[in-house]
Amino acid sequence: MVQIDDKLISLDIFERRFICDLSKCKGACCVEGESGAPLEDEETKIFEEIFPHVKPMLSAKALEVIEKEGKWITDFDGDKVTPIINGKECVYTYFDEDGTCKCAIEKAYNDGLIDFPKPISCHLYPIRVSKYKAFEALNYHDWKICCAAKVLGEKHGVATFRFLKNPIIRKYGEAFYNEMEVSEKILRQEGLIK
Repeated sequence: MVQIDDKLISLDIFERRFICDLSKCKGACCVEGESGAPLEDEETKIFEEIFPHVKPMLSAKALEVIEKEGKWITDFDGDKVTPIINGKECVYTYFDEDGTCKCAIEKAYNDGLIDFPKPISCHLYPIRVSKYKAFEALNYHDWKICCAAKVLGEKHGVATFRFLKNPIIRKYGEAFYNEMEVSEKILRQEGLIK
């Protein structure tokens, strides 16, 4: 583990290679899993504001679930998350012509309709953040659906934290990311990571 401020960061985030390969996985991370995307408290308020811009992109089934359950829910672990459709995809997704699952929130952002890119938990993936009283733990989530991302990351030699530079800066700031760069150099020099 590396500590920066009150954040404990798994060495896997520095050592493992990762580049999302949407053409191979088809957006499986938006479909697979037991629950929707984790949301921070302030994001639930943002969902209320952005919904009118995202709504036209959602399926009838998604709108039906949102009407019944809400724009966000509390899951069985007590976490705020996005609702899901029939135990599968997030309600804020759509499928393009080749069957790839994509984020309607991200599309609305890219189209200039909203200024919120997507939930930070999605943006940071495969980093998962666990919050404790005195610190946050940043861990690498290893999931079989991301095999292609690991292969592509290895091919290009891109460490997970470098692939996630923009979301890390979005969440923690540029100084924090710069500290990660310094930490990675020290870890390599000391032989703690390859």
